[in-house]
Amino acid sequence: MSGHSKWANIKRRKGANDAERGKLFTKIAKEIQVAVRAGGPDPDGNFRLKLCIQKAKANNMPADNINRCIQRASGQGDSAAIEEFFYEGYGAGGVAILCEMMTDNRNRTASEIRYIFSRNNGNLGETGCVSYMFERMGEIVVEMAGQDEDRLLEVVLDAGAEDVESGGETATVYTSPGDLEAVRAALLDAGFELASAEIIMKPANMIEIDDAETAAKLLKLIDALEDNDDVRAVYANYDISDELLETLE
Repeated sequence: MSGHSKWANIKRRKGANDAERGKLFTKIAKEIQVAVRAGGPDPDGNFRLKLCIQKAKANNMPADNINRCIQRASGQGDSAAIEEFFYEGYGAGGVAILCEMMTDNRNRTASEIRYIFSRNNGNLGETGCVSYMFERMGEIVVEMAGQDEDRLLEVVLDAGAEDVESGGETATVYTSPGDLEAVRAALLDAGFELASAEIIMKPANMIEIDDAETAAKLLKLIDALEDNDDVRAVYANYDISDELLETLE
């Protein structure tokens, strides 16, 4: 499993405190609003909204919060228009970074993201400078405690998955965006527990980071970006060994 995936799993387990949960709920609320405006309020006919609701429930977001977000986005309450776009740049070690943004104030967000890059040994680049290094894919994180890896492979490959990265407590299954729901459903039918299922930007090639100082600078930048309320997700093409990650954790 790549260092990027492992670090994301470490932070997922640590994100249970109230402050982190509040930030996560804010981001999920934006995702729900954007999904509703793009495809309507019915999750049965809006796969993006269906994924958002699943993500909200997996993170214990109250049902009332979810319903209010859907109602606001449907025109039943006041809510500012939210823009979606990407910022691109580089971190320590020449690692490519792609930030998926959701904001109701682009000028504020631009200033904040530029500041985060400059303060954390990074460089904010021009549009297109790194996006060609990433591919849009479905990603499913599977809880592997007590599960058989061979059975997992059989289930997901039969359902149309393209790749599986396994190791430790979870396995990550990659699909084409169009096959994400079929693979997710097959896993649930087979009794697997899922930590997440969503559309991501997967790096085509990885850069190995084996220097502790460089790794620390890079992860500090990524953590700072992910802590920003207008950042939905951060994708980066780094690989850090388990041993080095443990020293940094």
